[in-house]
Amino acid sequence: MATTVASAPDPDPAPANNNTENHKKNRIQVSNTKKPLFFYVNLAKRYIQQHDEVELSALGMAITTVVTIAEILKNNGLATEKKVLTSTVGMKDENKGRLVQKAKIEIVLGKSDKFDKLMAPANTTESEAADEEKK
Repeated sequence: MATTVASAPDPDPAPANNNTENHKKNRIQVSNTKKPLFFYVNLAKRYIQQHDEVELSALGMAITTVVTIAEILKNNGLATEKKVLTSTVGMKDENKGRLVQKAKIEIVLGKSDKFDKLMAPANTTESEAADEEKK
């Protein structure tokens, strides 16, 4: 139905500009059948931490999942909406073998001003727990 979990950067030997290269590294292709919602929320947080932005993309029925992920991150003050793109893509229907149009969405979220401050309590709790285990 939808796409894969998270695409790895293209091992394309052709030189690309930095912006395009960055988009490949921080893109999450969401499926509503592969992983639970909060897997994608936590993955998006990690991508924002590493790259200062994340691109969420989905096809068809997974679009609602992408919108939900984006709203969770925005409502928690972790991300700001940079760009929303919608389009249709022609895909071959597995059952009938004909070309069908699927809706596609891409949402680019940027790191909010409060991101580091909001993520700090979670990081200190994890490091405190690790220190406790060492004792």
